[in-house]
Amino acid sequence: MGRGRQKAKHTKIARELKSYSPSVNYSALERELGHHDDEQYVDKWAVEDDEEEDTYSYPKT
Repeated sequence: MGRGRQKAKHTKIARELKSYSPSVNYSALERELGHHDDEQYVDKWAVEDDEEEDTYSYPKT
């Protein structure tokens, strides 16, 4: 007997979610995420140019 009530509740929630459209403040979102200039952004995982190159030499066969 509880299945009909449960199905009705799920149907009601599904209809509400289908018609739900939140308003988004894109300018506030942009401020929050921030804008990085190329000069300010430093990739900490990038290989530095000053590092030595791999000096492994392969044996001649």
